[in-house]
Amino acid sequence: MDIPYFIKPFVDTGLGNSAYLIGSHETKKGILIDPLRDVDRYLSAAAENGIQLTHVLDTHLHADFVSGNREIANQTGALIGASAEAHVEFEHHPLTEDSVIDLGAFQIRVMTTPGHTPEHISFLLVGADGKTPSALFSGGALIVGGAARTDLLSEELTLPLASHLYHTIHDKLLKLPDAVDVFPTHGAGSFCIAPASNDRVTTIGRERMTNALAQPQSEEEFIKRALTGLPLYPTYYKYMRAINKRGGKILGGVPVLKPFSAAEVKSLIDDGAVVLDIREQKPFSAGYIPNSYGIRLEAPLLVWAGWVIPFGSKVILLGDSAEQRYEATRQLIRIGYDDMIGYLDGGIDAWARNYPVETIQSMNVKELHKRLSEVTVVDVRRQSEWDAGHIAGAIHFEGGRIALENLPFPTDKPLAIQCASGNRSMIAISVLKRRGFHNVIQVEGGISHWQRNKFEVVRDQPNLMTL
Repeated sequence: MDIPYFIKPFVDTGLGNSAYLIGSHETKKGILIDPLRDVDRYLSAAAENGIQLTHVLDTHLHADFVSGNREIANQTGALIGASAEAHVEFEHHPLTEDSVIDLGAFQIRVMTTPGHTPEHISFLLVGADGKTPSALFSGGALIVGGAARTDLLSEELTLPLASHLYHTIHDKLLKLPDAVDVFPTHGAGSFCIAPASNDRVTTIGRERMTNALAQPQSEEEFIKRALTGLPLYPTYYKYMRAINKRGGKILGGVPVLKPFSAAEVKSLIDDGAVVLDIREQKPFSAGYIPNSYGIRLEAPLLVWAGWVIPFGSKVILLGDSAEQRYEATRQLIRIGYDDMIGYLDGGIDAWARNYPVETIQSMNVKELHKRLSEVTVVDVRRQSEWDAGHIAGAIHFEGGRIALENLPFPTDKPLAIQCASGNRSMIAISVLKRRGFHNVIQVEGGISHWQRNKFEVVRDQPNLMTL
């Protein structure tokens, strides 16, 4: 028997998130779930399949991106559906467990699934008979190998939300048949979760067998497990929920940036604008505008920009091509960086003809090994990476903390900044330079090259070296 609908996922690996288009082969109507703000690819997919979008739905008020719900509604006339408990401040249809969206070939039924957020809902796809469930769009209520974290809103809500999540999973979702496919929003790469699996989709049966949070256990055991091993998350998260509640500004597409001359950029910098340099590490280190943020596109840009660039900053892009700038703009609007005022016409060469540039020192791991006593090594990787092995005597300070926290680094020696391969260390150095640490050196290739050369790493260093 042919399935009367199709499900098309749209994965953003930078954010670690998936959106989903569900379309009816027969009625040619469709629903979009948890879209990002740059909606052209969803609209293209719908058009290619002859689908008219009737609804755009969100599982919760997202903390990691600005929803594309209003963009979709503005361009297609689709009805926005959001949890009634979200109390969003724009035109929408409030959804409760009594809500049913009937597209003829299938129905979408709403399940209240609090935990990741208080207002969280999931969408159960059932057949035309309204009885047979086949797919669950679970948002963050159930993901491959785990569930989305409950600590993003406040310390006071962390434990109550973890309790809600326990009952959501054990009293509700695990009551579904094993054959039900599960399509989470959050997945590998998202800071809304503790990394569990690289897979993006699963089934109720698989999670019942393999998900540690889905195993028989007490609520107390569940909460302890759910709150263990959570990584730090980007600082821009604290702004997203409020934006999604009031509704993101409708852009009508990816903005086209205005070109500025070097003199105009200099004036804008003097007035408080910041330069975001999206070139690769080596060109950036060879010459960059003083006080620039150096974050290459593949960093991924949207995560690290949202971590180190103050939210609401006026941003000027510096890249090698129009394609680079377009992709950077696309990424930045996903996380609410709307005040991109333009780009440097002519790139770094135009600047260098008129104004000074700065450079970044580097050393390879063989040189570092010889000079360990002459430098202070700062390891900017995640805690889990540090625990797996690090250079003896290094200081651990995660890169995402460097922009905002006090920096208790010694100044009697150069700081040798090291990550896994060189990506995060360059970002960290650009921030350190802005904060007045100029005697810094990048360790080329990071711990990867260090280990490739069979230099020693330690795993038992006391925590007192982690700042």
